[in-house]
Amino acid sequence: MKEVDIVFVGFGFGSSLVAKELVNTGLKMVGLERGFPRFTSPDFQSPEIHDELRFAVRKGMMQDNVREAITLRHSSDETALPVRRWGAFLPGTNLGGSGVHWNGQMFRFQVKDFVWKTAMIERYGKSFVDALGVTIQDWGLTYDEVEPYYDKFEYLCGASGKAGNIKGKIQPGGNPFEGPRSREYPTPPLKEQYNGALFRKAANDLGYHPYPQPAVNLSVAYTNPDGLKLNACVYCGYCERFACEHYAKASPQTITLPILLRSPNFELRTQCQVARINVDSSGKKATGVTYYDAAGQEIFQPASLVILSMFPINNVRMLLLSKLGKPYDPKAGTGVVGRNYTYQTTSNVWSFFDEDVNMNPFMGSGAVGTMIDDFSGDNFDHGPYGFIGGAYILAAWTGGRPIEQNPLPPGTPKWGKGWKDAVRRHYGHVGQILCHGTSMPTRANYLDLDPTYRDAWGLPLLRMTFDFPENDVKMIRFVTDRAAEISKAMPGARQVSNRIYGQRPFDVAVYQSTHNCGGAIMGTDPSTSVVNKYQQCWDVPNVFSLGASSFPHNGTYNYTNTVMTLNLLAADAIRNRYLKNPGPLV
Repeated sequence: MKEVDIVFVGFGFGSSLVAKELVNTGLKMVGLERGFPRFTSPDFQSPEIHDELRFAVRKGMMQDNVREAITLRHSSDETALPVRRWGAFLPGTNLGGSGVHWNGQMFRFQVKDFVWKTAMIERYGKSFVDALGVTIQDWGLTYDEVEPYYDKFEYLCGASGKAGNIKGKIQPGGNPFEGPRSREYPTPPLKEQYNGALFRKAANDLGYHPYPQPAVNLSVAYTNPDGLKLNACVYCGYCERFACEHYAKASPQTITLPILLRSPNFELRTQCQVARINVDSSGKKATGVTYYDAAGQEIFQPASLVILSMFPINNVRMLLLSKLGKPYDPKAGTGVVGRNYTYQTTSNVWSFFDEDVNMNPFMGSGAVGTMIDDFSGDNFDHGPYGFIGGAYILAAWTGGRPIEQNPLPPGTPKWGKGWKDAVRRHYGHVGQILCHGTSMPTRANYLDLDPTYRDAWGLPLLRMTFDFPENDVKMIRFVTDRAAEISKAMPGARQVSNRIYGQRPFDVAVYQSTHNCGGAIMGTDPSTSVVNKYQQCWDVPNVFSLGASSFPHNGTYNYTNTVMTLNLLAADAIRNRYLKNPGPLV
């Protein structure tokens, strides 16, 4: 193929945002997407898009793991086996990737997250941190450096919320624990569910600080700085695992692709399965990528700059397949690619009410909650508890879908008349609280290539070696107990039960979070990181590996806002520094 200036590997939210930022430079860019093209109209229109069986149960928008799976084991002394049905997490595919089916939860990471190791040692001491057995490190940048990019992305999306800290001044009604932001959210918060109102009262009575969950399921119609229009959310209850038919959720189809696809400088190619990044004889410069098209032809696309922006674990696999960077060795503790793989540590708490208390869970949205941050990050003293990190506590119903969103009291039969009677009795009368927390890296959790199993193109599958660290198990049990206390204090609650997902062994069959992190992490030292703070590969400077694979640990929150913020930082550096003088930015 004719050489281009930039080739993007994977064309989801992250890559489309960076391409949008660079599209008016005059550079010739090609976006390679392994899946099919899709757009709000006609592909996302109801009633077809509200098919719970197709999209939520059978994972209609997710990576085809018949052709390309991963393998999993809980420790290095086990044999990894293929994951043939997505459960715990859901890698997206097709144009727009996971940015199509995401919930739209729009959090910033906390100030300490970016200097996590320094902050933990300063507060608790080196001996306390060392005893936890975690391999935490600073990210190589600070909250103050990325705050302008947080602000920019939130205004591109029209984020709905209430600021808690504007330029250091705490704002009533917002999150008092958040880092200082430049200004208020562009649009007001979504409407509060009854579940959230009961939670708010209980949290206030217990002395906590409830605030409305920030969202990009918009509360009002909005026109963003690029002139693109978004509508107000109609609370249909079909956000997570579904696309939005109403142009009310920020996604590639609503805020990036409309600009890109009208530019003569950008070309989108779908059904292109990238096999490797090619490098020259020195091993220090990428020359392009090799991919298989829909007909199975092997094609080489030369490019001056390669931007890797797939689902995080797929980024790591591509680096390993391309032999970019030294693979991590857990026994020796050396190497970088695959190091510091982390996940998300979660639990649910349910409170059951009399039948005259109607939660109406079907009137939901992907991010329509009421929550507290009193136990997230480092917002409380961890010294007495023997762990670091934390979780937010969120009261939210995303939809009340009839197949999957039917929590029932302990002791309910699993099937038959007893189960049916319980569903009739409790549907619409259950309060739901979610705990969503940090994940700390350890030496034993990592990613590499499987020696046995291969994909449909004959390439090794990614092997995941993961189990929840003891630190995270302690953390989620502690926060779940706090959530249960709030749940019991919700007016009218008759019974409370919970399910903790963050416990051993990690259950890959039960959904927990699609927030896989690490494996190609950022930092200041090439011996402990794959990329610098601009997500530029240390070893091959004309390759950028973007996304949550860059995170040295996972913070409390849903990570899309931080992923996109760091991508804006990278795009700014590419545009204003790299293109003028190609080479290492650090």
